[in-house]
Order: sequence, then structure tokens, then C-alpha cells
Amino acid sequence: MPITDITTDPEALTLTVTADFTVSVSRLWDAYLDPRQIERFWGPPEYPAIFTRHDAHPGGFSQYCMTGPEGDRSCGYWQWIAVDAPRFFEVRDGFAHEDGSPNTELPHMRMVFEFQETALGSRLVTTTHFTSLEELEQLQGMGMMEGMSAAMGQIDAVLADLASFAAGRGTELQLIGDRAARVSRVIRGTVEQVWRAHMDADLLRRWQLGPDGWTMPICEVPTEVGQHHRSGWQNTADGQQFGFTGELLEVSAPYRAVTTEKMWTPEDPEAAGSPETRNELTLTPVEGGTLLSLLITYPDTATRDMVLATGMVDGMEASYARLESEVIGA
Repeated sequence: MPITDITTDPEALTLTVTADFTVSVSRLWDAYLDPRQIERFWGPPEYPAIFTRHDAHPGGFSQYCMTGPEGDRSCGYWQWIAVDAPRFFEVRDGFAHEDGSPNTELPHMRMVFEFQETALGSRLVTTTHFTSLEELEQLQGMGMMEGMSAAMGQIDAVLADLASFAAGRGTELQLIGDRAARVSRVIRGTVEQVWRAHMDADLLRRWQLGPDGWTMPICEVPTEVGQHHRSGWQNTADGQQFGFTGELLEVSAPYRAVTTEKMWTPEDPEAAGSPETRNELTLTPVEGGTLLSLLITYPDTATRDMVLATGMVDGMEASYARLESEVIGA
């Protein structure tokens, strides 16, 4: 158990938890900023968490749900207030509805995570600030301290599993719920470089090609919410064509962009008969480069499984490898 001290201060309305680790500060920091890692220890063992959003920058937002053994769910959110990598971050933490929106009928807290270097590795000091003594006592009565202790008991195994999250592993796929899939990869490059590679049409044409033998003659990139994107690929051997189109819904450069997406073909140039997905791109600086997370939400399970069976992830890996070697030069 990494927790070495828990202190409650009723006058200051704070709960401070201190935990010590035998890994570097940067390794511990990445465990909290990578959704693949934090969801392995944020919830107690019997209530594992899934983060469907994790924007580790000021103004960002995180959404997660913990699911119990009987299928009961408890959802929460973080509103990111401040980030000073890798020393501290501050969030507003609260309960959420199933759709991720804040539940204002339940208490919310301000949490400060401080990462410190020690002789043996690193220390994390988490201070939770409550708005009243009643809220502090209410959350304690709901089992907050017991849940936190149980959750933190899992973090050592995550920290030891460095290989599963390091750069060089290639593109990975994780199924989220019944309709979503998350594609993750550490790109050897800065957040700014990876963002520009996604937003510059000339750069996109150089790397977003999938397997060899395809060109990208159509590449229209939106710059403002409400504008539409359109891309098109052509096979150099047989002339086969297809592409995607959609709308830019959200943008927070250089960390997050949300679009809709539908597939078009020469037979269906307006993509009228194609199912629509919601694509949420998040870029997070981590040790070794930039963690790219792409959460794709499909209309239903059947559509998701059909698309994934086409070898989509292999094609994305070919593109990301080309991004590293030909655009960033890593």
C-alpha cells in the first residue's frame, strides 16, 4: 500500500493523502494523465473505472464511470483548473450523471495533486478541499477514504507495468462499452507537432495514407467549429476511391478536437447511406512523446464490430508510423 499518511483538518476543510513510490516523478505523473493507466487504479477493485474523456490541460474535462459487480454505476467528472507538468495539477472533482454532465445535487470538491521527488523515488500529496464541514462529513460517510485506500492499493502494479504504455508499442485498441472504441498510441513528437500534423492539409497528405499504394487527393481541414472536413483516398493500382466527411464540433488547440464522420464513395458522394460516428481526438504530453487517444463512438455494436473487422487499426498504425518517420522525423 503506497499511502503513508491520511490527515483530516476540519478547520481548513481539507483531507490530505500522502503516498510514496519507488518510481520517478515523470512515471507517476504519466500514470495519472494517461486514461489507459488511471482507469486501472482510480476506482476500487470491485468498481473499476473507465475514462471516456481525460483532457489534461487547463479548461479541460474528464469523464469516468465506475461499474460494480451487479452492474451498478457511479459516474464522476474532473474540470481541469491548472496544470504544471510534472509538478502538480488541480481539478474540480464531482459526481456526474450517466451522460457525463455534473450532478449538482451532490457535493463537489477541489483537488490538488502535488508530485515531489524523494530519495527513493517520488511522493504524491493529494489535498481535497471541501466547501463545508457538512460536505466533508457526508463524503466520509459515503466511504470516500475507504474507497481511496482500496483504489490506491492497485497503483503499484500499474507503475511497474511500464512496457504496456511506453512509446514504440504501436497502435492499440480498447473496446469501451457497447458502442465505442478507443485507439491509443504514443507518438514520438511534441503535442504541437502532432497537432499540426492533424490540422495541416499538406502534412496530412504525407502521412494519413494507411497501407502503401494509396494517395490522398482530397484533404479539406476545418479550422472553426461548424465547418466541415472532407478527405478522399485513391488506390494507385486500380483507381478505387473512398473518403470521409463530417463536421468539427469542438476544438481546443493543441489538445482536443471532436468531429463527426461518415464514409463516402463514388456511388454515395454525400455519404447519405453511411452510419455516422463521433470522433474525439485528445493529445497528452507523456514521457517519450505525445499520447494520442481517439475515442470513436459508433451508432451500435454491429457497426463498430464491422468497421474494426476491416483492419482499420492496422491501417492507422501504418499511418502513425509514417507520421513519426516522414513528418516529425523521429
